[in-house]
Amino acid sequence: MGNYIDGTLVRAVSLSAPLFRVFASVVLVQLLWLGFTPTVLAKVDLSGTYNIATLTPVQRPEMYGENLYLTEAQAQAMSDRFQQYSRQASKGSDPDRKAPPEGGKVGGYNAFWIDRGEGAIALDGRFRTSLITTPSNGRIPSMNKTGAARMSEILEDWRIIWRDPDPSVAKDGSSAWWLEGDGLGPYDDLEQRPLAERCIIGSRSTAGPPMLPNYYNNFKRIIQTDHHVMILTEMNHDARIVRMNAEHRQEGVQTWLGDSVGHWEGDTLVVRTKNFGTTPPLSGSDENLQVVERFSKTATGELKYQFEVTDPTVWDATWGGEYPWIPSGDKVYEYACHEGNYALGNIMRGARLLEREAAAR
Repeated sequence: MGNYIDGTLVRAVSLSAPLFRVFASVVLVQLLWLGFTPTVLAKVDLSGTYNIATLTPVQRPEMYGENLYLTEAQAQAMSDRFQQYSRQASKGSDPDRKAPPEGGKVGGYNAFWIDRGEGAIALDGRFRTSLITTPSNGRIPSMNKTGAARMSEILEDWRIIWRDPDPSVAKDGSSAWWLEGDGLGPYDDLEQRPLAERCIIGSRSTAGPPMLPNYYNNFKRIIQTDHHVMILTEMNHDARIVRMNAEHRQEGVQTWLGDSVGHWEGDTLVVRTKNFGTTPPLSGSDENLQVVERFSKTATGELKYQFEVTDPTVWDATWGGEYPWIPSGDKVYEYACHEGNYALGNIMRGARLLEREAAAR
């Protein structure tokens, strides 16, 4: 008996188990000879929208030492303190308030616009003191001599690439103080301003890798297929494309978010990223940065995100951490950074105004 497919009679053939194994082996050898590479397809689907907002800091406060865990009472106290602060800081601005003193800080967003989450992260039922777990003190290692010298050179040129560190923060905002020295300042050209301020990439390595929580816009959306995984970051709508079971591009092809290649190890998606530009999203890192990420589902339906950072020209030791991504039914909307970026132009205009005032004295 048989079935017609596109006008052709196809007969079903029953093969014994030993004969089937021989047949499958022959087909596999032929495919390999023709250049086909077998790929491992996913057993789980990570697609969905996730919220990564958390009060848990990336680096562990020094008071906790090597203690990775918070007690439930400590975690609750952290949440209570933040909620109290948030209620106070979210109050509407007084329209009759006086102007700040000349040169004083005008402030930024109030807490209504901030979304840092409502509590500490918990993995395996235990609250954490930090996202970083390696080294044991939960803190990013000090830079080696090469990394420190590079950072010093960047800051001497007043290039505030990552917003932190920013040596201009403590300076007087009411005068052109940079003219008192060699004249070089942080507002000489747009390329000195932080990458996030210029709307090139999101701040604080939010799109990564490693992908870290931010002060707001903390949603991620994953779309998974057999050959690609796309991770959309709400902040700056950065989209990472992970090519599955592929080879990395040649060394000279560098991108802001690096070249991400993934594969499956059981139910865990493993992504290795390298070939960054000279200033990747992670503060202080350089083009030698490599990041390994692992994505896996927990028994409670959360996404466990783990990361490992290696950059031998900046840090002598590898460091990393983990934290949960919480599933959400909300949507990710476009973050129109360039379209609303009036601040960047006004920062430069303000600097020119202060310089004219200094020249007129």
